[in-house]
Amino acid sequence: MGKLLGHSPELQSVLRAARLVASTEVTTLILGESGTGKELLARTVHAESPRANGPFVAVNCAALPEGLAESELFGHRRGAFTGAVDPHDGRIAAAANGTLFLDEVGELPAAVQAKLLRFLESGECQPLGATRPQSVNTRVVAATHRDLYQDVEAGRFRADLYYRLQVIPLELPALRERPADIPVLLDHFLQALARHHDLPAPRLQPDALRCLQRYPWPGNVRELRNTCERLVVLHAGRTLTAGALPPEIQQAPAAAPRANGFRLPAGGIQMDELEADLIRQALERTGGNRSQAARLLGLTRDTLLYRMKKYDLTEAPVAASASAVPA
Repeated sequence: MGKLLGHSPELQSVLRAARLVASTEVTTLILGESGTGKELLARTVHAESPRANGPFVAVNCAALPEGLAESELFGHRRGAFTGAVDPHDGRIAAAANGTLFLDEVGELPAAVQAKLLRFLESGECQPLGATRPQSVNTRVVAATHRDLYQDVEAGRFRADLYYRLQVIPLELPALRERPADIPVLLDHFLQALARHHDLPAPRLQPDALRCLQRYPWPGNVRELRNTCERLVVLHAGRTLTAGALPPEIQQAPAAAPRANGFRLPAGGIQMDELEADLIRQALERTGGNRSQAARLLGLTRDTLLYRMKKYDLTEAPVAASASAVPA
């Protein structure tokens, strides 16, 4: 999959913001569950930026061995440590005049976090064993599926690096939050994977499509793609009913009807006013605790802080109860 697919307002809103971010050099933190397409969004930012002709270097921070993470990112000189037989430029230098994508940035060791902060603030990168730093023109885009603010509070992530990375957060919606995009993704994956395996693509009956749209997709778009590949290989060219789908998808419960669901008034609403009011209510209910308010609203804390700033709600209500502690 070369790009993020879908026409839902939830996805299109993120893509519009990403294009605006791409035209600048601002540091960006991409948020979202595993499998939502964070690397694809980072590639979009790179492709729409003035750096598009430069390299795009992706690093999975969770896969870096702790003892070698600093060397992998910043490089090393010959003899800098046991086994450093040859010099190594590092990923930051490899992405010079382009974009470095740090996936799962929350997994970086504390010492590497400090050096990354230094690089973001000064543009200087000092390889292990080097006597002087060197200037490198590399843009950093980071991503995580974790709540980095909770990691900051727990002492697992540097607060100064957190605030330096999340100048503009971009949050990808989970697939269950944009079910209207599922038919588009299904068609794309079934056709593309059929071509890849040189097999005829299966066709979905309406009951199979309804079943696929009802499933909550905990693995998000990555899980949907893998399911499509399974269908292409096992049911090439066939017309599939719901009974041909994997058991976990067939047995997924239908979404429960909302007993007190919101009904759109005949005269319509002002979405900005409604959203701001709901944020105020959540903050009042939690005594100003922003982490708890974010959970009530089904948002990450970063997204809540962004929307509080958007609606000029920077002053959280003071708790009526003495037990409530502002976040």
